[in-house]
Order: sequence, then C-alpha cells, then structure tokens
Amino acid sequence: MSEDESTAEAEQGVEDASAAITELAKRRGFFFGSAEAYGGVAGFYTFGPQGAALKRNVEDAWRDRFTVKEGNQEIEAPTVMPEPVFEASGHLDGFDDMLVECAECGVSHRADHLVEDETEIEEAESLPIPEVEELIADHDLRCPNCGAPLAGQPVEDFNLMFETSIGPGSGQTGYLRPETAQGIFVEFPRLKEYARNQLPFGVTQIGRAYRNEISPRKGLIRTREFTQAELEQFINPERDEPSLDSVADVEVRLYPATEQEKDDGGYLLTTIGEAVESGVIANEWIGYYLGVAQRWYDRVGVDMDRFRFRQHLSGERAHYASDCWDAEAELGGVSASPESEAGEAADPSAGDWIEIAGFAYRGDYDLSKHGEHADDSFTVFEQYDEPKTVERAVVEPDMSTLGPEFGGKATDVADALSDLAARDPDAFDGETVTVEVDGEEHAVDAEVANFRIEEQTEAGEHVTPHVIEPSFGVDRTVYTIIAHAYVTDEVDGERRTYLALDPEIAPTYVGVFPLLGNDEALTAVAREVVSDLREAGLSVSYDDSGNIGRRYRRQDEIGTPFCVTVDHEGLETAGAETATIRERNTTAQVRVPIDALADELAAIRSGRKAFDDLRAEYDDGGRGR
Repeated sequence: MSEDESTAEAEQGVEDASAAITELAKRRGFFFGSAEAYGGVAGFYTFGPQGAALKRNVEDAWRDRFTVKEGNQEIEAPTVMPEPVFEASGHLDGFDDMLVECAECGVSHRADHLVEDETEIEEAESLPIPEVEELIADHDLRCPNCGAPLAGQPVEDFNLMFETSIGPGSGQTGYLRPETAQGIFVEFPRLKEYARNQLPFGVTQIGRAYRNEISPRKGLIRTREFTQAELEQFINPERDEPSLDSVADVEVRLYPATEQEKDDGGYLLTTIGEAVESGVIANEWIGYYLGVAQRWYDRVGVDMDRFRFRQHLSGERAHYASDCWDAEAELGGVSASPESEAGEAADPSAGDWIEIAGFAYRGDYDLSKHGEHADDSFTVFEQYDEPKTVERAVVEPDMSTLGPEFGGKATDVADALSDLAARDPDAFDGETVTVEVDGEEHAVDAEVANFRIEEQTEAGEHVTPHVIEPSFGVDRTVYTIIAHAYVTDEVDGERRTYLALDPEIAPTYVGVFPLLGNDEALTAVAREVVSDLREAGLSVSYDDSGNIGRRYRRQDEIGTPFCVTVDHEGLETAGAETATIRERNTTAQVRVPIDALADELAAIRSGRKAFDDLRAEYDDGGRGR
C-alpha cells in the first residue's frame, strides 16, 4: 500500500469513527445539533438527557480535583461583560483567527484550517498571514463549498468575540465572554480579601464561553458556545512553589516545541520530575498541573495510549502566555503508545489529535493590565516579618511651574516623572529630564522635577501576583471520553456496541429490569429496587420493554456499568430474595440479596469494592448476555 493510500485509509477510518459516535450520540440522547426544527445553525449543540448527565459528572469530577482537593475557591461570574474589560485584557486587539472569503460563493473559511487539511503542516495557526496566503496559492487550495480557487484572496484577522448591547437602545457595548478567566481577574480586588491577602491562592470557575468561530466543524470539537473549567492560580513568583514531589513520578508523553520543529522530531517519554529538572518543562507550576491533569484524565476514562502534552510553538501562543502546553487526545483510533526497541514512541504526526486543555503561564499580564485600566488595586500587600529601611527615588514636581507650562497635561507629566524616577533614577542626572505622555515627549527642568533619594521605612510591599492557568474544554473532554469508551465486540455471535465509561462519570449507573415486563410480581419488586437505589443516591433507569437481551444492549450503548434483573428464581431463594447484577464490559453476573443491592453498588461506585469482590463474596461465576 502506498503512503497516499495509507493516509486516505486512515482518514476514512477517522471519518467512520466520528460518524458512528455522532449517530450513537443522537440516537441515545448524548448530543445533537440545536434548533434542527428551524434548520439549525452551525456551532451550537444541545446535550440530551444522557449527555447532560455525563457532562455534569465530568464537571463534578473536575470540581472535586481542582477545587476541593486543591483547596481553592469557586465563583460564578456573568457571561456578558462591558467593553472596557476586553480593552484591558487585549481581546479586542489580539483575539483573532485567520479568515479567507471565497470570491465566488461568498462563504468564509478558517484559512489556517484549510492549509492544515490539505498540506502536511500541522500548526498553521502559528504562521504569519503572508505565509498562509502563499501556501494557499502554492497548493492551489479551493473553496470547500463551491470549489473555486482561493489563491489571491486576502487572508484577514477576524475577531472572535460576540458583541452585544447592555441596556435599551444603543446602550453600553458589551461582549459575550470568550473565556471564563476574565470574570475571575476583574473580581480579583474582592477575591484577594476572601483569601485574606495570602498568596498563593486559586480561584476556579465552570461555565459557558462564546467564540464566533469562522467555520465550526467536527461536532463538539469546534463550536460557538461551549463550557470551560478554568483555574487561576495566583502566586508570588519570587517565593511560592508547588508540591512537585506529589506528581514527580507521573509518567507523561511530551511533544516539546523543539521536537515539533525537527523533520524527524518525536515524543519525549519521561516523568514530570525529570522534565522539570531538565528544563523541558520550564516552570514548576506548569509541571505540577500537567501531573495533576494526567492523573485526572486517567481517572475519568481518557485512554492514556491516545493522550499527550504538546508545547505551543512561539507563533501560536496566546498574547498573554509566556509558555503554554496543551493536553491533546487522539480521536481516530491511532494509538500513540507503542514504542520501538530504541525506546521511541510512535510517530506524533499520526492520528487525529485535538486540544482538550491548555496550561499557560500568564505571568502578571492580566492583573497588571486591569490595574492600569480599572479603578481598584490588583496587587496584594505582603507584610515583612520586620520593617525594612530602604532607599527610594522620589520626585515632588513644582506644579506652579508645570501648570502654566503644560496646561491640562501637567498632572500626567508629573505622574510620568514619578514613574521614571522609580524605574530609572539616573535619568535625572542632567539639567533636564524627558518624559513621554500620549506619545509626545516633554522636557522638564531637573530642579522643577525636585528629584531626590530618601530613606523610607516599609512594613511590606505590594506584589502583583503571577498567574498559572489550567483551562479545560469540558465539551471536548466529554466527546473524547465517549470516543475512547466506544467499543464493539461479539456476544453469543452477535455484534455489540457499548461505552466502557467509568462508573464515576457514567450518566446512568444502574439499569433495573424485571425479567418479564408483564409479570406484576416481578415489576413490583423491580420498582422497589429502583426506589431503594435512588434513595441511596444512585442514578437508575427502569426498563421493562422488550426481551432482556435488547434491554441489556440499550444500557450497554449508553455506558451503564451495571444492570440488575429481578426474576422468579431470585424471589424464591431460601433465606433472602436475590437479584442478579450484570457487569457491562464482561457481561458477568452475580446473585446478590436484594436488601444488599444499594450498599454493594454504592461501594463499587465509591471505589471501596470491585465487581470481582462481589463475585468472590457471593460465590457466583455466572455469565450474563
């Protein structure tokens, strides 16, 4: 088979897998396109009963790990914020994607995605616009909608934020938030008080975000409305360190920028501790959260053989990030884990990889920007153990001279002199000192500036915290979990499809059936079982429709870990009535006393027991179908 044929076959496999998951998701109520009765609109999806429950369980698992276990605070901020917030954050100027419009049909496309789809370039987003325009021409890329050539069409930046008006009429300009992070940053002056002005502290938020994508695609992978789970960790970079020892031995598959830039670059299989020590992961906090995330993704059912951390290339990093790593999952069924005899992992260019989380070192960018634009303090005052005597450069400009000379700009000139004294005292050595205000230079007589060095006693200092941000795409994580849990096998010679979902996140935990749906005695007991299990806090589905095999298959397809069947044999058991518990993956069964069902199933869900423990305890090796 030629290389082109092999690639085509792999791409077809990805499409087939995606189509199968989309079909199951729609048929079984996981997710589907919104407002289809009105023709629908690209980039918006509704989570059905199973999908909403699965998504909620994923969010709860994230909250447990990144809020509760990390000892962080959680907030819920508005999804609409006024324009000045995004002026300060830089989103109005730097939150863009590359757009190219077809001259024939007028349909707009994401230019970097066209390049990635039709060439061997993996991260066209990191390329400058002129280079993307050249690639479109050199490869004769055409409009996916009508087939017209796109060569010669300008590629332009397109801001992704949804604009709206706050209040009646023209009102105040606002935007739907493109990330949940800004809701945390703008409330920092109050949140620091709740943290008693003690660094480090973290704030989390799970909520909706909005991006006006040029060309939404791949179902839940690229949408215009989605859920993020984000943590903003505020630290003093001169002092605060993470508990790296707790994750030092976590094994990870890294794809550093240096390897991506090589023609034959590959994965680095290492541990978090080794990667931080060697400098591959330059920041200890980033390393810590990569280790925590690796364990969490494994916990919720992401296949670790199809998972990696990829470092951003310099051209694709967000405007606020000095370093960033993405957690990426492969969706097309290509395993990334097999190693050669030389210890090298599989080809990183193989497979259909998507970003499911980002880990960025944002420095003090956000708080400094909001500190410049807002009317509040975005610093934390940290008290010294003992007061310190320090030398400070100060200026006390003679405003009686500055006023007549500079008019309305006099105050701004005075402020500029103070700023200059703090950062460059030597600038006051000459007879005049020059400062810049609104792009215009102004010369001030050194005597008028009244510069001097004086000793001051300080009890502490104002620190602008740095920020480490783990940001998780919840919708993409849900899709990844479904894709990685999707299994087909044979039972009694018949093909079966099931989702091997972890019990913690499965939307339905137990299916309860009477063996015969028209038997009043069995249905009465089955409904009592349902009531008991729900009272124990378990998610339960009752089904008495069709033969027992079909009922098992329906639960298998939505990932229900266990099914309980009530039959006459169990009701006639000497000593105590019993029912069978069937395990999804193996279809194995065990008879358990009905009055013990709730406790035993709850123990399995909490991790205190395994299904095999039940089989050993109740001495039943039966098989279910």
